[in-house]
Amino acid sequence: MLDIKYVRENLAEVKKKIATKCQFKCEVDKVLKLDEEKRVLMGRVEMLRAEANKVSKQKGRRPDAVHRIGLCPEEGSAPEGDIARAKEIKKMLKDLEPQLAEAEENFKVEAVKLPNLPLDDVPVGKSPSENEVIKKEGKITLEKGKDHIEIGKVLDIIDIERASKVSGSRFYYLKNQAAELEFALVQYALDIVKKEGFKPIIPPDIIKLDAAWGSGHLEAINDDAYHIKGEDSVLVGTSEQSILPLHMNETLTDLPLRYVAFSTCFRREAGSYGKDVRGILRVHQFDKLEMFTFCRPEDSQKEHDIIVNLEERIVSGLGLPYQVVKLSTGDIGLPSAKTIDIETWMPGEGKYRETHSSSNCTDFQARRLNIRYKSDEGNKFVHTLNGTGVAIGRMLIAILENYQQKDGSVKVPEVLHKYLDFKEIMNMRR
Repeated sequence: MLDIKYVRENLAEVKKKIATKCQFKCEVDKVLKLDEEKRVLMGRVEMLRAEANKVSKQKGRRPDAVHRIGLCPEEGSAPEGDIARAKEIKKMLKDLEPQLAEAEENFKVEAVKLPNLPLDDVPVGKSPSENEVIKKEGKITLEKGKDHIEIGKVLDIIDIERASKVSGSRFYYLKNQAAELEFALVQYALDIVKKEGFKPIIPPDIIKLDAAWGSGHLEAINDDAYHIKGEDSVLVGTSEQSILPLHMNETLTDLPLRYVAFSTCFRREAGSYGKDVRGILRVHQFDKLEMFTFCRPEDSQKEHDIIVNLEERIVSGLGLPYQVVKLSTGDIGLPSAKTIDIETWMPGEGKYRETHSSSNCTDFQARRLNIRYKSDEGNKFVHTLNGTGVAIGRMLIAILENYQQKDGSVKVPEVLHKYLDFKEIMNMRR
């Protein structure tokens, strides 16, 4: 959530930046109007409550107490006018407090539609076509090859057909050596990020709606979440959504605070029908290792650089060609002020595809969940950042397609050998 005081005082700048995130529909002027209505009502309610407290104290003086402070009983007794005024105030508050609650809710409904403001170095653009490729790394040794669907079926390590029979479209079974490869990838990435102080954590996969609301994803992709029938809860689409509220309504002292979480993620992929329907690139359920950081505002850019560097080390260590992409304003999410993607080469499609994403959400999420830190100037909101450690399905695709051999086998990247008892995946049904 944006700082509404900052919005009021920097209206022209805010409107200009929000306009660049054209994928989100919101009305800044409407939010400000609702905020003004809320503040007027709040001022009246607070004034009446203060007066009510004053009258109550006057009514509460007993004659014996009055004598002890040197007043006569008549001076300590509540005049009839005060009693009448107390009743009047009570009636007025009874009318105003529901109006204030309604005004606060109306304001919140519109305020949460305002996206986070993009940082100054984010390229302005209306679509992914205007994203900026910062650099390319690694040599592409295979321009075009079999896709992971064919490879996985021949090697009997990915079963999409039976998963479809059991669960429906966009699910899959990982079998045999592919299942072992998942655990190797997780351990490999963990070993890298733990050295930078990221603490391992396995969070819940089901969270309450108010906790999910804090990440800023629920409004933008509400149709994409799996809601628990009969409960005020959803399945997480990423562990970012369950790590963030871990510290809601807390004041942190030891920053930066870094976590690396392993979780299963669930996404309905609403609106993506007809896109990436084959294979395991875009599915309803997948496992992922995710990095998350709470830090001071002055450190958030440095923390973002650390996360991106770790993502690069993970991909480059696997010997995979990739490019680093700075997303344009028209392609970053509602809570993000800046997003950097890593796109890895996929020979099955003959192009780069996103495998990692990291975002600096500044204080946008912390404001929603009231997460602060102690500073010399008082308590302030922390900045939050997230980044992919390894998204299992997409990394498996990259490995299977880039390391496929002419005889149909797949070599395993050398850095994973110490986690496995095999260095090559061959047709186990021969």
